[in-house]
Amino acid sequence: MKTFFAIGLMSGTSLDGLDICYVKFPFPDVEKFEILKAETIPYDENWRLKLKNAIHLSAEELTQLDFDYGIYLGQITNEFIQNHQIQSLDFIASHGHTVFHNPNENYTLQIGKGQGIFAETGVKTIFDFRSQDVLLGGQGAPLVPIGDRFLFKEFDACLNLGGFSNISFERNSIRIAFDICPVNIVLNQLAEQIGKPYDKNGEIARSGKIDLNLLEELNQLEYYQKPAPKSLGIEWCNEKIYPIIGKHPLKTENIISTFTEHIAEQIAVVLNQNSIRNVFITGGGAYHVFLMERLQTKTDCQIILPEKQIIDYKEALIFAFMGLLRLENKINVLASVTGARKDHISGMVIS
Repeated sequence: MKTFFAIGLMSGTSLDGLDICYVKFPFPDVEKFEILKAETIPYDENWRLKLKNAIHLSAEELTQLDFDYGIYLGQITNEFIQNHQIQSLDFIASHGHTVFHNPNENYTLQIGKGQGIFAETGVKTIFDFRSQDVLLGGQGAPLVPIGDRFLFKEFDACLNLGGFSNISFERNSIRIAFDICPVNIVLNQLAEQIGKPYDKNGEIARSGKIDLNLLEELNQLEYYQKPAPKSLGIEWCNEKIYPIIGKHPLKTENIISTFTEHIAEQIAVVLNQNSIRNVFITGGGAYHVFLMERLQTKTDCQIILPEKQIIDYKEALIFAFMGLLRLENKINVLASVTGARKDHISGMVIS
């Protein structure tokens, strides 16, 4: 039995901040993991705007941001290590921040150079978990299901509600996973239009009225009929979601209410079609009380909300786990989930 101490770093598309998770893994009994410390460092307005607008930068500007953000991740991780007086640390595993994700055109980009993290911390760093999968013909996403399989195997399905909703579950000993629909990447942007950073507890959605015409048009999007594996990115929202919303001159509160209903309906379809008996829900959307209520009206599936630490830090935890698998030369990306030509060991190691 070996024991590993790791830090996982995750920056999601909803731009809430950087999730940092310090975790202890007994190996090979990894399901007995223990989160020792975890924290979200909110982005200041400068970094939030830099990351939000990265998609519009020139090649040279984006390269600069890639390096700068890697150094920033290293500095923030150093502060976390010092503040929590962390002594034992074997490695850092970083997801980075997604700027582009277009697997059908064979590219994805997560910025935040691992070399920058290593330069600042002096700790072995694993990063760039997605690009190899895309080049092997996969979607490069979702990656979290490898953690669902080994760390949360007692549940029928795991559902993460972040920028997008993604689900994973076992079918005939094969892990199936895919993105269902956008969540906070759309809801947060709509909330910002009325001066709120996000829809706290779903209060705005609860106050609005559902527009059936908008709801029907959203539900008819072609993506929802496609078989897995499949994944979503901000480009899809820009191309499909926002033009539909723009065609309906509604109060923002009503749009938020309608989009929340859309999310609940799409998730319920997946749960019901796959006869999921219980679902383990994490990510910021788990705090959206109104969304949880609407979802429960549409399915008999038992909704399980774990402790706050798991809700908030599951993705950072699993990237730490993926880093551990990478260092142990164990498969950490499943072809059944991403559509790649084969299972593989992904991540670049800097030491």
